[in-house]
Amino acid sequence: MSGLLAVAVAGRGLVDPDEPVFHADDEAVVRGSAAFETLRVYAGRPFMLARHVDRLRGSIAALALPPADDVEEIVALAVGASDPDCVLRLYRSSRTLVALTARLPPIPTELRLRTLDVGAVPELLAGVKSTSYALAFAARRDAQEHGADDVLFTASGTLLECATANIWVRRGRTLQTPKLGPRVLPGITREVVASLAPGAGYEVEETTVTLDGAEELFTSSSIMELVPVVDVDGTPIPRGEAAGTLQALLRKAALG
Repeated sequence: MSGLLAVAVAGRGLVDPDEPVFHADDEAVVRGSAAFETLRVYAGRPFMLARHVDRLRGSIAALALPPADDVEEIVALAVGASDPDCVLRLYRSSRTLVALTARLPPIPTELRLRTLDVGAVPELLAGVKSTSYALAFAARRDAQEHGADDVLFTASGTLLECATANIWVRRGRTLQTPKLGPRVLPGITREVVASLAPGAGYEVEETTVTLDGAEELFTSSSIMELVPVVDVDGTPIPRGEAAGTLQALLRKAALG
């Protein structure tokens, strides 16, 4: 993995980043069944770690994987051996619990999206963050081949989420974000934005969301934080102040 800084494995401690940590017969390899979390580390502190660990354990239960009892210990090892500002990823497979850190990727200042209607989505793994991301990344690659930066999944005209980010629409002083459910992950940064918005004078609605009448559009995710969307399927989207205001509040909360 490019930019890898440190790897810690439960029961083994820190290991050489070039050393294999997953077994060939692991369910993560054989069937793509593993739970994971991704978050940012600011000044040596993983932001919203407890909430990410809670969601990881929920995904573990849904996938019937072994528990993640040593996760805080290996997080401390990996973060302690890394740059103060980095990416932290946690993986729980059928045989291995891993924490790894990596350098931050380039963060875009704006996004152009291409929609993809996915129709009806099964409920079975709603809210589960698993490593089965083949559809999301294939859709993102297709969007990039058509000149966009990312994909925006929709269902019969209603917005769901991007490949690895939640979506927000502003109408006046109201911020709308899709209700949780199939293909709408309960993003941790989404939760933080919802908690910060009232202090900035915005009302938050979790509802059925469309692009009609949108005055501003932005995404939220743990690594990219808040990024304005300026184009959807070739149609320009106005830039507003909400994304920048909330981004400043998010960074303030992250840095304490």
